[in-house]
Amino acid sequence: MGGPGCGKGTQCKNMATKYGFCHVGLGQLLRQEAQRGTRRGRQIRDIMLQGLLVPTVGRAPNMVIVFDCSMETMVQRVLHRGQLEHRADDCEAAVRQRLDTHYSLCQPILTFYQQKNLLRSILAEEAPENIFAKCCSVIESLQ
Repeated sequence: MGGPGCGKGTQCKNMATKYGFCHVGLGQLLRQEAQRGTRRGRQIRDIMLQGLLVPTVGRAPNMVIVFDCSMETMVQRVLHRGQLEHRADDCEAAVRQRLDTHYSLCQPILTFYQQKNLLRSILAEEAPENIFAKCCSVIESLQ
């Protein structure tokens, strides 16, 4: 878990490669659906452009990693990504709204997982390879 631009996509891909996990990039799937032009796609696009969270379904995790990163770092990373990948939902207004939504909606979830002792926090301000080393330590501590 983590706000937009915290590095979760990058680190999830790295963990999938190293440990054979299945990485499902929910944001990528939602963006693909949003481009299809269907009624559901238009709804998803509108929600994403407003910087809100699209409702999802999942199962209970064995562990939750939260990537802790400052708001300004996440904004700068997402704006840079938006320039590289030409993503409409990576404009500054939408990013700041997504961060506000993330903080307000995700805090109760983080508290819930922390109370269940499933939450592992990783400071995600460093270089990607340093963050990945921390991810590996967390995963390998479970074995």
